[in-house]
Amino acid sequence: MEGIKVSESLTIPEHELDLKFSRSGGPGGQNVNTRDTKVEVIFDLAGSSSLLPYQRERAMRNLEGKLDAEGRLHVVSSEARTQAQNRELAISRLRSILAEALRPDPEPRRPTRPSRASNQRRLAAKRARGQIKQLRRSDPDE
Repeated sequence: MEGIKVSESLTIPEHELDLKFSRSGGPGGQNVNTRDTKVEVIFDLAGSSSLLPYQRERAMRNLEGKLDAEGRLHVVSSEARTQAQNRELAISRLRSILAEALRPDPEPRRPTRPSRASNQRRLAAKRARGQIKQLRRSDPDE
């Protein structure tokens, strides 16, 4: 694997990822006690050379709650029983987190006013409802 393809224009080289392995507490029986199956992928977002400046700024802004003090993103996986599966899960999560963080913000909605015709239709419907309720009264003269 040469790198993680996040989008058409962005591929993160493998050397920018730091992988750490440790013992997992999940399913696996005695296998859990002997194998380092938990995977932590660390990506230095602040110091990455693969991101363009505007991409780095957008990702830092959108992921500020998920970054540590040095601007690194930590993604952990320990669901699977094997290290390889957990590695794939963690890298897949990293890919989706970065893709979501780099997506451009939607254009803000410009408020519009109702048209004159729609306003007149609304008022005519209100008058008609009022007439119906008036006709339901016991004494229509009141």
